Amino acid sequence: MFKKLLASVGIGAAKVDTQLHQQTLTPGQSFTATIVIQGGDVDQQISGLTLTLMTEAKTEVDDHTAYQHVVLDHWSLAENTTIEAGKTYELPFEGVLPYETPITAIGGHRNQSRVWIQTGLEVDLAIDPSDKDILAIEPRDDMMTLIAAMEDAGYRLKKADVEKGYLQGDGFRSQSGIYQELEFVPGGMSLFGVKEVELSMIPHDGGVDTIVEIDRAFSGDSYRSLSWQSDTSVAQLGQRLKSLLG
Repeated sequence: MFKKLLASVGIGAAKVDTQLHQQTLTPGQSFTATIVIQGGDVDQQISGLTLTLMTEAKTEVDDHTAYQHVVLDHWSLAENTTIEAGKTYELPFEGVLPYETPITAIGGHRNQSRVWIQTGLEVDLAIDPSDKDILAIEPRDDMMTLIAAMEDAGYRLKKADVEKGYLQGDGFRSQSGIYQELEFVPGGMSLFGVKEVELSMIPHDGGVDTIVEIDRAFSGDSYRSLSWQSDTSVAQLGQRLKSLLG
């Protein structure tokens, strides 16, 4: 009985560990993992096993900036079962990242974007054993096309963060309730009076939609829509960027 009481407060309880098979991922990519559950000192009844894809997004609350954890996706893998004491269980898992998953493996002086998978065992009358795995999300090739075009145009990435809200452009709208902003600044002298350019990309099957926010020294902010197919070259996209920024 004493061991059962200890297990109910997380001492000697079952442990869970999600082991991803890929070191890096991209938005919209499928991925695989092995979920390892190690039984504790006593048998434990669980009512579920869940994986939750999370990010942290900036929002405004009562005129000040706050950060909130946001669920991007959620997977349920198991229902009522018993985790036997001392026994190890390995469960295969396969999932797909949402297209609007923020990218985290990117440069910039201030990269504030974070994405992780939270794995939890739902244990009755106990502190849920959980596991947090930080993900390295790289830009897709068609997203890198825009980043390379910005660099070719003389801009450098300064900051990346995630904000709560929706984006709407010419013929497209975001769906996840969050969006990522990549902030670029001129690498040298201000180009066309541009102080900074913020890009918010929404990748999809076959291409990318983007909101381009341009902050000019004398005319304030303006917004443009930019969409391209996955086979668009850096040079082609660069020409379109020059039309927007010039």
